[in-house]
Amino acid sequence: MSPAESFDAERALALARRTFEIESRALLGLASQLGGGAGEGFAAAVRTILQCTERRGRVVVMGMGKSGHVGRKIAATLASTGTPAFFVHPAEASHGDLGMVTEGDVVLALSNSGESDELAAIVPAIRRLGVRVVAMTGNAESTLARHADVVLGSAVAEEACPLNLAPTASTTAQMALGDALAVALLDAHGFREADFARSHPGGSLGRKLLMHVRDLMRSGDAVPRVPPEADFHALLREMTGKGLGFTAVVDEAQRPLGIFTDGDLRRLIEREQGDLRHLAQLGAGEVMHRGPRLVRDDALAVDAAGVMEQHRVTSVLVVDAEGRLVGALNSNDLMRAKVI
Repeated sequence: MSPAESFDAERALALARRTFEIESRALLGLASQLGGGAGEGFAAAVRTILQCTERRGRVVVMGMGKSGHVGRKIAATLASTGTPAFFVHPAEASHGDLGMVTEGDVVLALSNSGESDELAAIVPAIRRLGVRVVAMTGNAESTLARHADVVLGSAVAEEACPLNLAPTASTTAQMALGDALAVALLDAHGFREADFARSHPGGSLGRKLLMHVRDLMRSGDAVPRVPPEADFHALLREMTGKGLGFTAVVDEAQRPLGIFTDGDLRRLIEREQGDLRHLAQLGAGEVMHRGPRLVRDDALAVDAAGVMEQHRVTSVLVVDAEGRLVGALNSNDLMRAKVI
């Protein structure tokens, strides 16, 4: 039979549970080690990297094989949380890429065995540059550990692989240690949500924390507005022509006095029992809804979304610092920008 034909679902589930249990124990083991010598190594690694970045140095992450894949992720996490970092492949470093490492940087070298030939070949050259080395390894007696300034122990009791060969629990431990470093560093740097947003302008958090109302609002002639003395026909023409489902009513200084919406029109027709002749005699100032919801043009777009949600409205008028109408914003604008 083929592997698909002989597949045993129960065995697969048992192996999955075993994998989770082994990797969970590996992480708990790392946490317990931080109470002893491993804790001193972790604190020393954080301090070393902080001293490096204070001098405008970078964290250069290196690793071969699966450790290299983990290293790329660690470098990306560090960079996105306020610690300048990038990945250099050790084999490429031996053929010119070592020039990317400069005095004042810190090398974070990952190797579970600590005996990676490619890393061992370049560590002496790194040391000659005066660059400090932080080793993340599962073997504290390894060549890499002996040549490092700081050692981060990532040893695990066993791999999740049934053959105890494929890097599984050990790479999970490396990944977790990298995340722990990034979290400790971002806290020490005072890194906050706004800083994260600046590193992620294309992400949802970036949109929420960097995008302002003025970036999304309709402005100029696209904003429906009429004076309070405008007749009912002019009011409807403005509201229909601009396609936003409302029109603002403004005074001579362009300050909003009120708003008239599609909903107001329906309620007005119901109140007048369909007497369109009477409606035609009404002016904008008589039918407008006073106290429209306003937001400042320099407010965050996400705050405008909060105003809409709180007051159960789909549109808000946008004013400048002097209270003059400068724009309009509706929920469709926010959805297109993926703010909501």
